[in-house]
Amino acid sequence: MSIIVVGAGEIGYHVAKRLSQEKKDVIVIDADPEKVERVRETLDVEGIVASGSSPGALENARIKEADMLIAVTDSDEVNMVSCLVAHAQSKTTTKIARIRNLEYLYDPDILKKSNLSIDLIINPGYEAVSSLINLLQVPGATDIVDFNDGAVKLIGCTVHNALFHKGIQLTELHEKSGIHDLVVVSICRNGKVIIPRGSDKILYRDAIYAVTGQNRIGDMMRFFGQESRDIKRAMIVGGGSVGLLLARALEKMKIACRLVEQDETRCAQLAEQLDKTVVLHHPDDIEVLISEEHLAGIDLFAAVTEDEEDNIIWSLLAKQKGVGKAVALINNMTYTQLISRIGVDFVVNPNLAAINRILHFIRRGKVLSVASFYETNTEAIEAVALETSDIVNTPLKNLRLPEHAIIGAIVRNGALIVPKGDSVILPNDHVIIFALASQIPKIEKLLTVKVDYW
Repeated sequence: MSIIVVGAGEIGYHVAKRLSQEKKDVIVIDADPEKVERVRETLDVEGIVASGSSPGALENARIKEADMLIAVTDSDEVNMVSCLVAHAQSKTTTKIARIRNLEYLYDPDILKKSNLSIDLIINPGYEAVSSLINLLQVPGATDIVDFNDGAVKLIGCTVHNALFHKGIQLTELHEKSGIHDLVVVSICRNGKVIIPRGSDKILYRDAIYAVTGQNRIGDMMRFFGQESRDIKRAMIVGGGSVGLLLARALEKMKIACRLVEQDETRCAQLAEQLDKTVVLHHPDDIEVLISEEHLAGIDLFAAVTEDEEDNIIWSLLAKQKGVGKAVALINNMTYTQLISRIGVDFVVNPNLAAINRILHFIRRGKVLSVASFYETNTEAIEAVALETSDIVNTPLKNLRLPEHAIIGAIVRNGALIVPKGDSVILPNDHVIIFALASQIPKIEKLLTVKVDYW
C-alpha cells in the first residue's frame, strides 16, 4: 500500500512511524526542512520538502500511484487544498483531511464529499472529547473501546482488588469473578506488556485490558476493585475548541459545569454558545483558582488550555486538593506515555484520537474499528471474518496466530462468545483481536481474502 502523508507534525510523524513499521510505502511532505529531516533520519520513509498543496509536490510523491493521501498539517486550508489537488490528479486515491475549525464541523454541507472530494474529515478535538465522554460512563476505566455497536466493550483499568495480591490465573477468572463473558487480553506490569495465556497470573496493581459484554461492565469493574463515583459537578479551565466541545458534551449529560477562561472576549463568545455552563473570566494566575475552597464538591476537573505543561501541573494540583477525576489536554505523544503514572486520571490527546481514526481507514480486510494504545504500543481491531480469509472454519488452537496477539471475543448474531481452543470462527462473525502493533501486518494477512480483489 502506498500512502502520502502531508504534514510532519505530531500526527503526521506518528502516522508515518506506525505505517513504516508495518512495511508500508510512505512518502511524507512538509514545508519545514527540519521536520522532513527528522522523518528521513528516524523513519524508513521518503521525505519531500514542499507545500502539501503544491501540484508539483504531489506529482513528485507519485500521487497517481498512491492508495491514500493523509493531509494533517496545522492549516485546515492547506489540508483541504491538498485533497482538492490530489483529487484532480488522481480520482482513485482515498483522501483524509484534518480540520480543526469547529465552524466546518457544525456546517457539514461545506465539507460534503461532492464539494471537496474528501473521504474522511477528522476533527482531533471532537474525537478526543468523544473518547473522554465515553470514559466517564465507566468510573475507574482508563480506556474504553466500543465494539459491535457498543454491545461489547474493551476496557482498560488498574487492578485494586486485594484478592489479586497473590495473583489469579486467567484460567480461574470465570470462577472467581462469576462473569463468564470476560476475557483479559493484555497485562502491563513494570512497563512490560504481556499478551496473556491461560497460565499467566493477574497481580494487584497490574494495568489490564479486558473484553466483556455491556451488561457485565459494572460487575467486572467491581471485581477488579474499581469504586464508582458519579460525576455531578465539573470545572473546565481553558475555553478553546476542546473546552467548548467538552462543556457542550457535559451539558448533554446534565452535569453542572463551570468553564474558566482568561481572555475576556473569548468568555463573551463562550457565554453565547453555551446554554447552562457558567462561564467565568479569571484573568489572574489560575493557581489562585485551584484551591480547596473553589474545588469543593468538584467531581471532574479538566485543564484543556493550549499550554500542556500548565495543564499537567493544574490537574495534579486539583487532584491533590481532592477532586474526583483530573483531566489534562496533552498533544505531545511522549507526555501521554508518562502522564498516567504521575497521578492524572485521564489524558485528552487530540493527536492520538486522530491517529486512531486514520488507522481505521488504512487497515485491510473488512475492519470495522481500530483503537491504538500508544503507551503500550498495542492495537485492538474489530473485523468481519470474510468467507475466504484464513481465519474462518478452523479451530483457534490450529490458527497460526502471531505470538503477541490474542482473539479477545467472537460476536455471532449479536451474542458474545468467549474464545477457547476448539472455538471456530464462522464467516460474517465479528472478531475482536488485541495485539502488539508489530504484529498488525500478520493480523491483516489473516483477515484479508485469499484472492486479492482490492
